[in-house]
Order: sequence, then structure tokens, then C-alpha cells
Amino acid sequence: MSFCYRDLISLFDQTFYASHNTRLERGDDEPIYVPANEHSEHHRIVFAHGFFASALHEVAHWLLAGDARRQQVDYGYWYYADGRDAEAQAAFEQVEVKPQAIEWALSLSCGFPFNVSCDNLEGTVEPDRHAFCEKVRDQALLYLDTGFPARAQLFMAVLQTHYQRQPLTAADFV
Repeated sequence: MSFCYRDLISLFDQTFYASHNTRLERGDDEPIYVPANEHSEHHRIVFAHGFFASALHEVAHWLLAGDARRQQVDYGYWYYADGRDAEAQAAFEQVEVKPQAIEWALSLSCGFPFNVSCDNLEGTVEPDRHAFCEKVRDQALLYLDTGFPARAQLFMAVLQTHYQRQPLTAADFV
């Protein structure tokens, strides 16, 4: 199956533009979320370079963010660039567990491969990808058991319909 970011843009717009005034857009540089402002009447989720995985990741952040966070650039989160030390990497991973669990579920809902992202290639310490992946998996299983955030659940269903995938089970998160 081929995965085209234009499909994600279309599905996202059909699902959320009317209700949340938000569009998913291909960017040429780093991803960013920009709320509506004097330059744009709608909120914009900008993903990197047309990468399907980047679009899923950025949408996952939006699906998790509450109303107040969606009024702030990049949801008001701090971001330490690549090159983090152990303390900064631990903080990064702590805030990334939930969005990456949602991203994993979105990926599965498309049949698209998921890879956890430690996002620290130039750091002073080597991130433990396996341990971080286990935390993300545990969170995904918790969401599966207790319910994903409502917008995430809705978009997962939209993706599953479009890509002809079955609802997720714990066995999918391996």
C-alpha cells in the first residue's frame, strides 16, 4: 500500500476543519503548530517535508492538546533541540510518551510502520530506545484499555475506514 501525505491532509480536513478550524499542512522545514493569527484565519499543523510519519506525529500532538494548549504556538511546550544531555532527554521522553503512543495507534490505523523517536542524534548520552519504546507501548495499551482521547479515537476510526484496517487490539502493539 502506498502512503501519501495528501490523503492525510484530506482526511484531517474532512474530519476537523469545520469543527476545529484547523488544517494539516506540508512544510518545508521543521514542524510547528501555529494557532490562527493575523496571517492565517485557521490553525495550522505544519509537518516536515511531506513525510507521512511527520504528519502522523504532529497530528498526534494536536489530538492530545487541550483547548488552551491549541491557542499557543507549538502548544506552549518547550523543546530542547538535538544535543540534549541525560536530564533534558529524560524530560523530552516524559512529554513525548503520550503523543507517541497516539502516533503509534494512528500508524497502526493506517497500516504504516511506526518507529519510536528519541530525537537526540547529537546528544551527550545515547538514549535507550528500547526502554522508551516500552514506555510508549505501555501508554498505548493503557489508552487502548481506558480509551484514547476523543479526537484521537475519531481520527483513528477515520484512518481505519480509509485504509481498510480493523480496530486495534493489544496484539497490534508489538
